[in-house]
Parts: sequence; structure tokens; C-alpha cells
Amino acid sequence: MKSTGRLLLLALLAAGIALAVIYRDRFDVAALEAWIGEAGAVAPLAFMALYAIAAVLFLPGSVMTLAGGALFGPVLGTFYNLTGATLGAALAFLVARYLASDWVARRTGGRLKQLIQGVEAEGWRFVAFVRLVPLFPFNLLNYALGLTRIRFLHYLIATWICMLPGALAYTYLGYAGREAVAGGEGLIQKGLLALALLAVVAFLPRLIAIIRKGKLLPTDELKRRLDAGEDLLLLDVRKPEDYHGELGHISGAVNIPLEELPQRLDELGEYQERPVATVCRTDRMSAAAARLLVQQGFADVHVVRKGMVSWNQQGYPVEK
Repeated sequence: MKSTGRLLLLALLAAGIALAVIYRDRFDVAALEAWIGEAGAVAPLAFMALYAIAAVLFLPGSVMTLAGGALFGPVLGTFYNLTGATLGAALAFLVARYLASDWVARRTGGRLKQLIQGVEAEGWRFVAFVRLVPLFPFNLLNYALGLTRIRFLHYLIATWICMLPGALAYTYLGYAGREAVAGGEGLIQKGLLALALLAVVAFLPRLIAIIRKGKLLPTDELKRRLDAGEDLLLLDVRKPEDYHGELGHISGAVNIPLEELPQRLDELGEYQERPVATVCRTDRMSAAAARLLVQQGFADVHVVRKGMVSWNQQGYPVEK
């Protein structure tokens, strides 16, 4: 019975997406304004329901967001846009979880399984990251996250809160566009504010990258932790000739060159939830390695401050 329900839901979803693709060219801001304008008092509810359906059927959310700003203004428009988008994200998440999460859990292995486990370990933090950084395809991401075991409530709250900056910026852009067409007052100020909001959204990826950069670990603190026998992976990301070269390497350090790290992450799977310290000559390559590890779901990553240069200046022992 359950498999029949899944097949029926899958067929309905496929038919809906096919229709959405066929009539995609009719889905624009002007058409939306005409449809919603005829809804009268229930226009906000109709708009949010339509936004949710659009998210499930892979229709462009930007069209809905601009229309929301034009129809309801910057404040109510942001609320309606954000709520409709979150409802759509929730529906897609639940559909994917119902249809295929058990199958994915049984069938995946190797690198893909580690990737999913990394996302699940990050939980709401991963959801917050991908919502704040508008570089990930929204509609597809909703389904992909439904295949993980991230808690639904965490997903829902992080989605609503962390999509707020982008929703506000694009809603205001839709509102400013309508005002420009109508010849309203203060067009220059409204246009500049819309551009400022878009600039903030465009800066978010850089800001999040800074926030997610591995924490700096002074060499004296690293020495203390190693001497205490802590279960810490010391990852040296220099090339082998540098690892065995003039500055030497710290005893017990695992050498995986930075350029090989993306292909060799499987070797570090047991440290997904345990402390990892990256080290290089200074801390440029090790910072890049830390960012990569964080993006792949490693939960406790540190960058050794000034790397092997500082370690040698302190007179700590090395192997060559």
C-alpha cells in the first residue's frame, strides 16, 4: 500500500513538473499580478499557496519574489514571499523524504555516504549556510536535503530565518520596479536602497566564508595538546618535498598535499566529528584546506597559526 502511494505521488509530481516546464513561458511577473489581483481579500493566501506550489514544481522563485514586492509592498511582500518560499521548501523536503530517503540510506556508500553524513552532522548549520549563500539552486536543494536525516523542524526554522536577507532584497527590488513604472515619488532613493540590499546579499558568501574559516590554533597550544595525548588529527597539507624538507614536519602529522585533499577525503572519514588541525609552511594553504574540510562537514577544524615557521621559531622538535 505504501509503495502504491509513493508511485502515485511520484506520478503526480512528474506530471506537475512537466506541465510547469511546458507553460513556463507564461510564468512572469505581469501574469502573476493579474492572477493574484483577481483574488480579492484572499490574495495573500492565494499568493503564498502559489509560491509554495512553484517551489515544488521547479518554477523560478525570483519571479514570485519580484511579484510579491510589486503586489504587497516591501514589508508584507517580504513576509508573504518568505512564508510561501518556506512552505514550498517544506513540501519538497517532505516529498523527497517520503519518496526516497529510506532508499538513499540503504543504497549509498563510500564518498557519497560520507558527504550525506557530513551534511547531517552540520544539521541546521548547513541549512543556514546554503540559505544565506544564494549560490545553490533553491528548488533542487529542497529535495536534496529531504534525502538526509536533518530534523524537519530545524530545517524549517533555519530556512525561514536565513532566507530573510535575500527575500527582503528581492522583494524591495520588485516594489521599487513597480514604483518606477507608476512614477511614484522618491524613485532615486528607492532605487539606491534596492541596490544596497542586493549588494549586502551579494557580500553574504564572502562573509559566511570568513565566519566558517577554521579557527586559528597557536603553535604553543598545539604543542600542549599533542603532549597531552589528545585525539587530534594533525594534517600537513604541504607537498612531500616540503614535508621532508628544511622545516621538517611534526611527529605524527599526516601528509596529504592540498591539491590532493579533495580526492583523498575518504582517508579522513573517522575524523568527521573529531578535532583536526591543518598545518603548512605559514597558514595560507592550511586555511584553504580547513575551508574545504568545513564545507565537507568536518565539525572541529583548526588552522595552525603561522604553521611550521612558527613551530620552528619556538624550537619545538621536528622530523626530517
